[in-house]
Amino acid sequence: MGIVIGIDVGGSTTKIVGFKRTESGNIRIEPQFVRANDPLTATYGAFGKFTDENRIAIKDIDRVMMTGVGSSHVKRDLYGIDCLRVPEFNCIGRGGLFLAGLDRALVVSMGTGTAVVHATLGGEMQYLGGTGVGGGTLIGLSKLLVGAESIEHITEYAEGGDLANVDLRIKDISSPDSMTLAADMTAANFGNVSDVATKSDLALGAMNLVFETIGMVSVFAARCAGVRDIVLTGNLTRLGFCKGKYDELNSMGYGVKFVIPECAQFSTVIGAALLGLDK
Repeated sequence: MGIVIGIDVGGSTTKIVGFKRTESGNIRIEPQFVRANDPLTATYGAFGKFTDENRIAIKDIDRVMMTGVGSSHVKRDLYGIDCLRVPEFNCIGRGGLFLAGLDRALVVSMGTGTAVVHATLGGEMQYLGGTGVGGGTLIGLSKLLVGAESIEHITEYAEGGDLANVDLRIKDISSPDSMTLAADMTAANFGNVSDVATKSDLALGAMNLVFETIGMVSVFAARCAGVRDIVLTGNLTRLGFCKGKYDELNSMGYGVKFVIPECAQFSTVIGAALLGLDK
Protein backbone atom coordinates (compact mmCIF):
# COMPACT_ATOMS: atom_id res chain seq x y z
CA MET A 1 0.00 0.00 0.00
CA GLY A 2 1.44 3.35 -1.07
CA ILE A 3 1.85 6.90 0.13
CA VAL A 4 -0.13 9.95 -0.94
CA ILE A 5 1.66 13.29 -0.64
CA GLY A 6 0.04 16.72 -0.54
CA ILE A 7 1.88 19.92 -1.47
CA ASP A 8 0.48 23.43 -0.94
CA VAL A 9 2.53 25.95 -2.93
CA GLY A 10 1.95 29.40 -1.46
CA GLY A 11 3.42 32.79 -2.24
CA SER A 12 6.34 32.53 0.19
CA THR A 13 5.78 29.26 2.06
CA THR A 14 5.29 25.77 0.66
CA LYS A 15 3.87 23.03 2.86
CA ILE A 16 4.00 19.28 2.42
CA VAL A 17 2.47 16.29 4.19
CA GLY A 18 1.99 12.60 3.52
CA PHE A 19 -0.41 9.79 4.40
CA LYS A 20 0.65 6.16 4.31
CA ARG A 21 -2.02 3.59 3.60
CA THR A 22 -1.94 0.56 5.89
CA GLU A 23 -4.34 -2.32 6.48
CA SER A 24 -5.38 -0.75 9.79
CA GLY A 25 -5.88 2.76 8.43
CA ASN A 26 -4.05 5.82 7.15
CA ILE A 27 -0.98 7.04 9.04
CA ARG A 28 -0.06 10.70 8.76
CA ILE A 29 3.55 11.59 8.08
CA GLU A 30 4.09 14.86 9.92
CA PRO A 31 3.89 18.01 7.79
CA GLN A 32 6.82 20.30 6.99
CA PHE A 33 7.27 23.66 5.29
CA VAL A 34 9.98 25.44 3.37
CA ARG A 35 10.38 29.11 2.50
CA ALA A 36 11.22 30.13 -1.06
CA ASN A 37 9.88 32.86 -3.32
CA ASP A 38 10.18 30.77 -6.48
CA PRO A 39 7.39 28.15 -6.63
CA LEU A 40 9.46 25.58 -8.55
CA THR A 41 12.36 25.86 -6.11
CA ALA A 42 9.95 25.57 -3.20
CA THR A 43 8.12 22.56 -4.64
CA TYR A 44 11.21 20.51 -5.47
CA GLY A 45 12.93 21.61 -2.28
CA ALA A 46 9.99 20.60 -0.09
CA PHE A 47 9.58 17.29 -1.91
CA GLY A 48 13.28 16.44 -1.63
CA LYS A 49 13.52 17.40 2.04
CA PHE A 50 10.33 15.55 2.97
CA THR A 51 11.16 12.30 1.19
CA ASP A 52 14.76 12.30 2.42
CA GLU A 53 14.01 13.00 6.08
CA ASN A 54 11.19 10.45 6.16
CA ARG A 55 13.15 7.88 4.09
CA ILE A 56 10.42 7.64 1.48
CA ALA A 57 11.34 5.93 -1.79
CA ILE A 58 9.89 7.25 -5.03
CA LYS A 59 8.49 3.81 -5.85
CA ASP A 60 6.40 3.88 -2.66
CA ILE A 61 4.50 7.07 -3.61
CA ASP A 62 1.13 6.54 -5.32
CA ARG A 63 0.43 10.14 -6.23
CA VAL A 64 1.13 13.75 -5.37
CA MET A 65 -1.79 16.14 -4.79
CA MET A 66 -0.94 19.78 -5.45
CA THR A 67 -2.80 22.96 -4.55
CA GLY A 68 -2.13 26.62 -3.82
CA VAL A 69 -1.52 29.72 -5.90
CA GLY A 70 1.92 28.56 -7.02
CA SER A 71 1.00 25.03 -8.06
CA SER A 72 0.23 26.08 -11.64
CA HIS A 73 3.94 26.80 -12.17
CA VAL A 74 4.70 23.08 -11.86
CA LYS A 75 4.02 21.90 -15.41
CA ARG A 76 5.26 18.32 -15.21
CA ASP A 77 4.82 15.32 -12.96
CA LEU A 78 7.31 15.07 -10.11
CA TYR A 79 9.96 12.48 -10.94
CA GLY A 80 7.44 10.49 -12.96
CA ILE A 81 4.90 10.34 -10.14
CA ASP A 82 1.22 10.88 -10.91
CA CYS A 83 0.61 14.52 -9.97
CA LEU A 84 -2.92 15.91 -9.62
CA ARG A 85 -3.96 19.52 -9.00
CA VAL A 86 -6.95 20.12 -6.76
CA PRO A 87 -8.88 23.36 -6.08
CA GLU A 88 -7.61 25.15 -3.00
CA PHE A 89 -11.08 25.74 -1.57
CA ASN A 90 -11.82 21.99 -1.62
CA CYS A 91 -8.58 21.42 0.29
CA ILE A 92 -9.41 24.13 2.83
CA GLY A 93 -12.77 22.55 3.58
CA ARG A 94 -11.58 18.94 3.65
CA GLY A 95 -8.60 19.67 5.87
CA GLY A 96 -10.53 21.84 8.29
CA LEU A 97 -13.24 19.23 8.85
CA PHE A 98 -10.65 16.49 9.33
CA LEU A 99 -8.59 18.39 11.91
CA ALA A 100 -11.64 19.57 13.85
CA GLY A 101 -13.37 16.16 13.71
CA LEU A 102 -16.55 17.67 12.27
CA ASP A 103 -18.93 16.68 9.46
CA ARG A 104 -20.07 20.22 8.67
CA ALA A 105 -18.61 23.62 9.48
CA LEU A 106 -17.49 26.95 8.18
CA VAL A 107 -13.75 26.65 7.51
CA VAL A 108 -11.79 29.91 7.46
CA SER A 109 -8.32 30.02 5.94
CA MET A 110 -6.33 32.90 7.42
CA GLY A 111 -3.33 33.47 5.21
CA THR A 112 -2.16 36.57 3.36
CA GLY A 113 -5.87 37.23 2.83
CA THR A 114 -8.84 35.29 4.16
CA ALA A 115 -11.07 32.71 2.46
CA VAL A 116 -14.33 31.31 3.84
CA VAL A 117 -15.61 27.86 2.84
CA HIS A 118 -18.86 26.14 3.83
CA ALA A 119 -17.71 22.54 4.12
CA THR A 120 -19.71 19.33 4.31
CA LEU A 121 -17.98 15.96 4.66
CA GLY A 122 -18.67 13.86 1.60
CA GLY A 123 -20.53 16.75 0.01
CA GLU A 124 -19.96 20.16 -1.46
CA MET A 125 -17.16 22.52 -0.45
CA GLN A 126 -18.75 25.89 -1.18
CA TYR A 127 -16.56 28.97 -1.35
CA LEU A 128 -18.62 31.77 0.22
CA GLY A 129 -16.13 34.59 -0.29
CA GLY A 130 -13.65 36.23 2.03
CA THR A 131 -11.80 39.42 2.72
CA GLY A 132 -8.50 40.96 1.69
CA VAL A 133 -7.80 41.50 5.37
CA GLY A 134 -5.33 38.91 6.61
CA GLY A 135 -1.67 38.34 7.35
CA GLY A 136 -0.63 40.62 4.50
CA THR A 137 -2.69 43.43 6.05
CA LEU A 138 -1.08 42.90 9.43
CA ILE A 139 2.44 43.02 7.99
CA GLY A 140 1.72 46.04 5.80
CA LEU A 141 0.05 48.11 8.52
CA SER A 142 2.73 47.22 11.06
CA LYS A 143 5.46 48.25 8.64
CA LEU A 144 3.83 51.66 8.22
CA LEU A 145 2.90 52.17 11.86
CA VAL A 146 5.83 50.76 13.82
CA GLY A 147 8.49 49.87 11.24
CA ALA A 148 8.20 46.12 11.85
CA GLU A 149 7.48 43.69 9.02
CA SER A 150 8.20 40.27 10.48
CA ILE A 151 5.50 38.45 12.42
CA GLU A 152 7.97 37.78 15.24
CA HIS A 153 8.77 41.48 15.71
CA ILE A 154 5.13 42.53 15.38
CA THR A 155 4.18 40.03 18.08
CA GLU A 156 6.92 41.31 20.38
CA TYR A 157 5.70 44.88 19.99
CA ALA A 158 2.06 43.93 20.56
CA GLU A 159 2.73 42.10 23.83
CA GLY A 160 3.20 45.40 25.66
CA GLY A 161 0.32 47.23 23.97
CA ASP A 162 -2.90 48.71 25.36
CA LEU A 163 -5.98 48.86 23.10
CA ALA A 164 -7.42 51.66 25.25
CA ASN A 165 -4.91 53.96 23.55
CA VAL A 166 -6.01 52.96 20.03
CA ASP A 167 -9.56 51.61 19.69
CA LEU A 168 -12.90 53.19 20.50
CA ARG A 169 -14.90 50.78 22.63
CA ILE A 170 -18.54 50.59 23.66
CA LYS A 171 -17.74 51.77 27.19
CA ASP A 172 -16.08 54.87 25.74
CA ILE A 173 -19.32 56.08 24.15
CA SER A 174 -22.07 54.62 26.38
CA SER A 175 -23.05 55.07 29.99
CA PRO A 176 -22.95 51.89 32.12
CA ASP A 177 -26.72 51.81 32.64
CA SER A 178 -27.51 52.04 28.92
CA MET A 179 -25.12 49.38 27.55
CA THR A 180 -26.72 46.54 25.62
CA LEU A 181 -23.38 45.26 24.28
CA ALA A 182 -20.20 44.11 26.03
CA ALA A 183 -18.32 47.09 27.46
CA ASP A 184 -14.99 46.10 25.88
CA MET A 185 -16.48 45.41 22.43
CA THR A 186 -14.82 47.47 19.72
CA ALA A 187 -16.96 50.30 18.34
CA ALA A 188 -14.27 51.53 15.93
CA ASN A 189 -10.83 50.11 15.24
CA PHE A 190 -8.27 52.93 15.50
CA GLY A 191 -11.17 55.23 16.42
CA ASN A 192 -9.56 56.53 19.62
CA VAL A 193 -5.84 56.88 18.89
CA SER A 194 -4.21 58.71 21.78
CA ASP A 195 -1.41 61.27 21.45
CA VAL A 196 0.58 59.08 23.83
CA ALA A 197 -0.03 55.82 21.93
CA THR A 198 3.19 53.81 21.74
CA LYS A 199 4.46 51.51 19.02
CA SER A 200 3.28 48.60 21.14
CA ASP A 201 -0.23 50.09 21.29
CA LEU A 202 -0.29 50.57 17.52
CA ALA A 203 1.01 47.04 16.81
CA LEU A 204 -1.66 45.58 19.08
CA GLY A 205 -4.28 47.74 17.39
CA ALA A 206 -3.27 46.44 13.97
CA MET A 207 -3.43 42.87 15.21
CA ASN A 208 -6.81 43.45 16.80
CA LEU A 209 -8.20 45.00 13.62
CA VAL A 210 -7.16 42.02 11.49
CA PHE A 211 -8.47 39.31 13.82
CA GLU A 212 -11.72 41.11 14.62
CA THR A 213 -12.46 41.75 10.95
CA ILE A 214 -11.89 38.09 10.10
CA GLY A 215 -13.98 37.08 13.10
CA MET A 216 -17.00 39.21 12.21
CA VAL A 217 -16.89 38.25 8.51
CA SER A 218 -16.92 34.63 9.69
CA VAL A 219 -19.85 35.22 12.04
CA PHE A 220 -21.95 36.75 9.26
CA ALA A 221 -21.06 33.93 6.86
CA ALA A 222 -21.87 31.25 9.45
CA ARG A 223 -25.28 32.78 10.09
CA CYS A 224 -26.04 32.89 6.37
CA ALA A 225 -24.94 29.26 5.93
CA GLY A 226 -26.83 28.09 9.01
CA VAL A 227 -23.81 26.58 10.78
CA ARG A 228 -22.49 27.09 14.29
CA ASP A 229 -18.94 25.74 14.15
CA ILE A 230 -16.24 27.97 12.64
CA VAL A 231 -12.90 26.21 12.13
CA LEU A 232 -9.94 28.59 11.93
CA THR A 233 -6.95 27.50 9.86
CA GLY A 234 -3.85 29.03 8.27
CA ASN A 235 -0.62 30.60 9.42
CA LEU A 236 -2.25 33.31 11.56
CA THR A 237 -3.57 30.65 13.95
CA ARG A 238 -0.01 30.26 15.26
CA LEU A 239 -0.08 33.68 16.93
CA GLY A 240 -0.83 33.64 20.64
CA PHE A 241 -3.19 36.60 20.25
CA CYS A 242 -5.41 34.52 17.97
CA LYS A 243 -6.74 32.10 20.59
CA GLY A 244 -7.40 34.84 23.15
CA LYS A 245 -9.31 36.98 20.64
CA TYR A 246 -11.55 34.15 19.46
CA ASP A 247 -12.18 32.92 23.00
CA GLU A 248 -13.37 36.46 23.64
CA LEU A 249 -15.64 36.42 20.58
CA ASN A 250 -17.01 33.02 21.66
CA SER A 251 -18.21 34.64 24.89
CA MET A 252 -20.03 37.54 23.22
CA GLY A 253 -23.24 35.74 22.36
CA TYR A 254 -22.96 35.58 18.57
CA GLY A 255 -24.29 32.01 18.55
CA VAL A 256 -21.18 30.52 16.97
CA LYS A 257 -18.20 28.54 18.20
CA PHE A 258 -14.69 29.32 16.95
CA VAL A 259 -12.39 26.28 16.91
CA ILE A 260 -8.62 26.25 16.35
CA PRO A 261 -7.56 22.62 15.82
CA GLU A 262 -4.07 21.24 16.28
CA CYS A 263 -1.89 21.68 13.16
CA ALA A 264 -4.32 24.33 11.88
CA GLN A 265 -1.55 26.01 9.87
CA PHE A 266 -1.23 22.82 7.77
CA SER A 267 -4.96 22.35 7.19
CA THR A 268 -4.99 23.08 3.45
CA VAL A 269 -2.12 20.74 2.57
CA ILE A 270 -3.60 18.02 4.77
CA GLY A 271 -6.86 18.49 2.89
CA ALA A 272 -5.04 18.07 -0.43
CA ALA A 273 -3.51 14.76 0.65
CA LEU A 274 -6.84 13.53 2.03
CA LEU A 275 -8.54 14.24 -1.29
CA GLY A 276 -5.91 11.98 -2.84
CA LEU A 277 -6.82 9.24 -0.38
CA ASP A 278 -10.51 9.76 -1.10
CA LYS A 279 -9.87 9.07 -4.77
